[in-house]
Amino acid sequence: MQKPSFKHSIGFALSGLKIVLKERHFKWHLVSTSLVIMAGIWLKVSRHDWTMLLLCIGLVLGFETMNTAVEKTVDRISLEQHPLSGQIKDLSAAAVLLVSAVAAIIGLMIFWPYFFN
Repeated sequence: MQKPSFKHSIGFALSGLKIVLKERHFKWHLVSTSLVIMAGIWLKVSRHDWTMLLLCIGLVLGFETMNTAVEKTVDRISLEQHPLSGQIKDLSAAAVLLVSAVAAIIGLMIFWPYFFN
């Protein structure tokens, strides 16, 4: 089997983005992302702070995308209820929660001095 071209690979990735953009939780992460970006622009955060904010945004959106992939994979394997299927989905969601919590803490650490110093 021949490897897909770079152009085709980008097309596959864009198809994945179209899929995840329909997900409710991903939409909420995009709302949060928009608020963080607007706050960063308004407060004129430093280049270093932008680097940290963008890294956090990328990690949260990436983990949410992987969570969606895991959930769809589990559903594809079997739609029947099984304790392990539920655990797999819970673990994937927990990963998103952990990354989101750390991102929120980093965001507070970055924005706090702009508001309270």
